[in-house]
Amino acid sequence: MEPVKGRPPAPLRDRARYRFDRTLARSTGTLMGWLVLICLAVVVPVSAVLVWSDPAAPRSLADRLTAVWRTSAETLRLGSATGAPLRLALSALLGLVALLGVSTLVGVVTTGLADRMAELSRGRSRVLEDGHVVVLGWSDQATTVVGELVAAQAPRRPRAVVLLADRDKAEMERALAAHLPPSARGRIICRSGPASDPDVLALVSPHTASTVLVLPSGKPAADAEVLRVLLSLRAVLGEGTDGPPVLAAVRDDRYRAPARLAAGPRGTVLETDTVTARLIAQCVGRPGLSLVLRDLLDFAGDEFHLADATAFHGDTFGTALLGHPYSCVVGLLTPDGRTLLNPPAGTPVEPGSRLIVLALDDDSTRVEDCRHLVDPAATATDDPPPDDPTRLLVLGWNRRAPLVVGQLRDTARPGSVLDVITDSTVPAPREPGSGTPTTPPSVNGTPEGATVRFRSAALSRPEALLGLDLTPYDGLVVLGPDPGEGPDRPDDWTLVTLLALRLLEERAGRQLRVVTELTDDRNRPLAPVNHGSDVIVSGKLTGLLMAQITQNRHLAPVFDELFSGDGANVLLRPASTYVRTGAEATFATVVAAARDRGDCAIGYRCHDRSAPGTDHGVRLNPPKGERRVWSAGDQVVVVGTPPGNTAARSVPPGHEKDGEEVRDGTLAPSIETR
Repeated sequence: MEPVKGRPPAPLRDRARYRFDRTLARSTGTLMGWLVLICLAVVVPVSAVLVWSDPAAPRSLADRLTAVWRTSAETLRLGSATGAPLRLALSALLGLVALLGVSTLVGVVTTGLADRMAELSRGRSRVLEDGHVVVLGWSDQATTVVGELVAAQAPRRPRAVVLLADRDKAEMERALAAHLPPSARGRIICRSGPASDPDVLALVSPHTASTVLVLPSGKPAADAEVLRVLLSLRAVLGEGTDGPPVLAAVRDDRYRAPARLAAGPRGTVLETDTVTARLIAQCVGRPGLSLVLRDLLDFAGDEFHLADATAFHGDTFGTALLGHPYSCVVGLLTPDGRTLLNPPAGTPVEPGSRLIVLALDDDSTRVEDCRHLVDPAATATDDPPPDDPTRLLVLGWNRRAPLVVGQLRDTARPGSVLDVITDSTVPAPREPGSGTPTTPPSVNGTPEGATVRFRSAALSRPEALLGLDLTPYDGLVVLGPDPGEGPDRPDDWTLVTLLALRLLEERAGRQLRVVTELTDDRNRPLAPVNHGSDVIVSGKLTGLLMAQITQNRHLAPVFDELFSGDGANVLLRPASTYVRTGAEATFATVVAAARDRGDCAIGYRCHDRSAPGTDHGVRLNPPKGERRVWSAGDQVVVVGTPPGNTAARSVPPGHEKDGEEVRDGTLAPSIETR
């Protein structure tokens, strides 16, 4: 280092000390080396003086060097030498120096090991796995996603699930341990650090992973962080197309297109706020639908699979509906990769097609003709009455509220009314796909949807809630506030609101159909709602959806259509729509009757067991030969088109909108797959 002009150079002693300090600060190994050298520099010369000053020392040089070595090796004798005072003093000095050196060396080794153990506990070591699943980021979906990924693995071939987040490793492990059985924790690996840093991201070996998931956090800048993580992943994997499939989630539709570009050709982008809004809107007029969707998405029972369609080549889709005794067919995956969900019964099954089925596992999709189980005499012949206009009430406001109001307005029957009561003035919602605010929904509504009316009230005050007149409403939607920085949690306000609604129910002597959004699944049992209401935990359902797509990315278009307002949806319809009330019939009869009405039956909800319990009366994918007496309150779970839905229209090739894909004739704006 050159001295600065006009300033005298530092003394040699200070420079030597500075260089020595820098040398010691390099690493633990350097410090250990210096300690060994210092000990030898003192022990060996003093041992030589002791040998040469001993009258009984050997005469030959080789023997004296051997004695020096023996003395140096026995330096812990501390004062064991005898003879002149000088010999005693030198022996004592030698023992003290050795004691100091050994104790310091032990301390350095202990500190180095402790630092290494602390480094391991912080989760900064490299993961050497192959075929593992990488989860990047931490949010309220993390425990759900990891738990479902573990539940979906085959017992004989378990894969590791590696979680990387800028969070304390011990804290993540404690949170996961609270939601997972002890047998599943051995295949979960947690690493701590920012996933947006390519050097940190490389520690989890994403290039050898089978799938990579990117979760948005609960922070306001969560979507921007997802983009940084995707770009970091691209930097680690390179620009090639040989990397693992990537599934990312964003909250705001403005980040959907950039996230899709950053995810690459094998990426899938899920827009969580839109999916949640669609689920809330669908559950308003279909009590119990959230329970059905929860069963469809988790891996505890039946889920969607792709089955071989060779046995039905040259036949029709309607024949395939009654060709599986222990699974329910809901659609086709064509040879060119298009997804046809609930196609017409006469749709041909082409060679190379695959069936989309609801089954327990791949082994339960065997083919067997079930047409002999159909009892035509039990089939209902009357057409169901048309749905009447409804009047709905929305209490509360959050960032998803504009999407919820838009879904309710667009899917409601003509003549319906939607009242929205908020604590303050309603902000202008954004036009989908842009950041430009637009005019709030018109108070006069639209000819094709519901009339939307806004007003404000002090909803945080119980007396304001208890003063509401709920008599004219057919259903209510309760939306909690967005999470803030304060001590109050959004679910606290929601639970208080639900308590007030229960009191209003008792006063009115009637049950209200309430759809409630919660942020924490642990609060679900606390929600004071009747069995005809639905509680949606947005993070839970979104996590289940991501886990399903992770297992089979070809199912992304299936879930996109099921949770959209367009095309086929999961519906709960009265059993009397398909079979005569009081008649005993097999489930194959229900499937055949649903096929004739343009639906795919996948289960039912038993009215006498619909109260809260283990399954809430929901039974998905029953055997075709199961017989039961169908009562007036029973409901059939079908995949079909809602009444009056004209959105399931065909889009001519080449007329699709920019940045959107056409699947099965419908636009898919919320789940993007390439």
